[in-house]
Amino acid sequence: MEIHRMKQGHPLWERVIDYAAQCPWMGGPSLAKRMRNNAFADWERVFAAVTDGRVVGFAVFCEKGGMPAEYDFSPFISSVFVDESCRGRRISQQMISCIIQYAKEIGYQTVYLKSAHRGLYEKYGFEKIADFTPVIGPADQLFKIDI
Repeated sequence: MEIHRMKQGHPLWERVIDYAAQCPWMGGPSLAKRMRNNAFADWERVFAAVTDGRVVGFAVFCEKGGMPAEYDFSPFISSVFVDESCRGRRISQQMISCIIQYAKEIGYQTVYLKSAHRGLYEKYGFEKIADFTPVIGPADQLFKIDI
């Protein structure tokens, strides 16, 4: 298993776009569109999990995580997805660990994440800090981790 930290121009960029575009989760095609348009700040990154040469997951480290306007938190781990055939192998945890390491490298002390999953991100050290009404999708909880 390899986790790749990417921006446009990375050798896997187009493969991750194709994978995200075909993703059965609604966030995948949205990520593919964002990647095609390179709609990222200079420091934002896409992380991809690759096993045996095959893309099996992705996550994004970004300024805003699609939160309602009244929540002014940044930066976010967003769009975490692992292929159904690879779940249960802690791939999302590995991607999140890589994102947290990158966040530290560029000077962040806290990272946020929104999710509808109950009991998952707490296992990774996140603390639930709020419930909210989502702008889009089912994610209705806000988590943070101090790094």
